[in-house]
Amino acid sequence: MSGTTTDQVSSSTRSEHYAITVKGHLDPCWSEWFEGLTMAYTESGETILSGPVADQAALHGLLMRIRDLNLTLITVNRGETNR
Repeated sequence: MSGTTTDQVSSSTRSEHYAITVKGHLDPCWSEWFEGLTMAYTESGETILSGPVADQAALHGLLMRIRDLNLTLITVNRGETNR
């Protein structure tokens, strides 16, 4: 059981990479409001916000900002992305 505690502590101290896709093309000026995440645009009219997210609290904060802007959330993916 002590191994599980060690794993939880070590994984909680490093940031994870996320790619969050929303409907519509956001203006690049919103990048700072989304804590400096990189913005990429798809041909199908979506914006992909990607980059490191410190922890689950920071992720929830980003999702609340998306909600507050009344954006349509399409996907949230954890891990490296090839886009």
